[in-house]
Amino acid sequence: MYKYFAKLFGCLILFGISSSAYSQVPGRATELDTGRIMESIPLAFSEVPYFTYGQGLGIMAPDSLFAMNIRFRMQNRAGFTFQEDQATQIEARVRRLRLRFDGFVYNPRLSYVLQLSFTRGDMDWENTEFPNIVRDAMIFYRLTNKLVLGFGQTKLPGNRQRVNSSGDLQFVDRSIVNATLNVDRDFGLQAAYTDRLINNFHYVLRGAVSTGEGRNILATDGGLAYTGRVEILPFGMFERFGDYFEGDLIREKTPKLSIGVTSSLNRNTLRTGGQIGTFLYERTDMDTYMTDWFLKYRGFAFASELLYRTSPNALTFNPEGDMRYVYTGLGQNYQASYIFFNNVEVAGRYTQLAPRSQIDELEPLVQHYTVGVTKYLKGHRVKVQTDLTYEDRQFVNPSNNFNNWQLRFQVELGI
Repeated sequence: MYKYFAKLFGCLILFGISSSAYSQVPGRATELDTGRIMESIPLAFSEVPYFTYGQGLGIMAPDSLFAMNIRFRMQNRAGFTFQEDQATQIEARVRRLRLRFDGFVYNPRLSYVLQLSFTRGDMDWENTEFPNIVRDAMIFYRLTNKLVLGFGQTKLPGNRQRVNSSGDLQFVDRSIVNATLNVDRDFGLQAAYTDRLINNFHYVLRGAVSTGEGRNILATDGGLAYTGRVEILPFGMFERFGDYFEGDLIREKTPKLSIGVTSSLNRNTLRTGGQIGTFLYERTDMDTYMTDWFLKYRGFAFASELLYRTSPNALTFNPEGDMRYVYTGLGQNYQASYIFFNNVEVAGRYTQLAPRSQIDELEPLVQHYTVGVTKYLKGHRVKVQTDLTYEDRQFVNPSNNFNNWQLRFQVELGI
């Protein structure tokens, strides 16, 4: 028992982490945003709460002892998959529907983020078999201007595309690399430390100690997950935290670059993706390593990610001989875009997902070639998106190879 507390304490001191829910980007209110808004309101002698209408609906108690910001968003999607000699597959659904609350209690240093989801896919119904509506439930405490601690459930500091909100994407959805190899949400302790080395050279240290089982799952074992991330910004901070939303909507006046490196070690976990996926027949360890680059300048944006996962025992079996396995392999994702002055953006993406070692005969090498167009009506909060993908799947046995076309259309609306 003591060794876990020692590891937990050491990880917090060495790394530090913050959740993606704490990231401050345009259209995403945080506990600090709420505090700044409320501090600007004169405190008159009144028993009526104060209201603001900036990013969502803000409410502050007359005695200034608590503040809350309320937001919602939805993504309505239609998709079509075309494959030779097969009927067209149609997807038509509310992909995401979420309600979010954030603010502070008693002191702006003590803040919270709560996010609920209400669609079947968002609730992970297929894997958990219950309405898993709680996505984020975090309590933050800002120790200093540079160090923030958090306790609760939210995203781990993984690859940038996963940490970015799904409402801040320039394509209809994230890549298949992210869907397969990311470390997702988990419950635990988190912290983040931000500082500057020289001149405009900034860095961020993030770290987490978590259950390793995913959101709202009751762990039955002492295994934990240890995640650490380093981000460096050699040319200075992005305008309005633009390193955490896709597309250069701000039109950075000087080149801005962020480089991230993440390592996540998940011990004795029971799911095929650690924090996500179906349940394995036996517990196993898995290590995930990630790096990402993000560049923006005058409407142009380029992003790349490499994710690699290994496991000493990727294959698990039940007494009847059925098998479930950890996806081990390398994923690569590259995307570039340009936004015109009429707020229409064109983007291209190449994605490759390649299985390794124990599962290369079970999974194909998958490649996606995607082009997309987005019309931003109110930044990422109100937008219309469409993208077209050519998918190529290559198996060890070439006779099983196939390809298809995927066309998707989506409308996002939120406050």
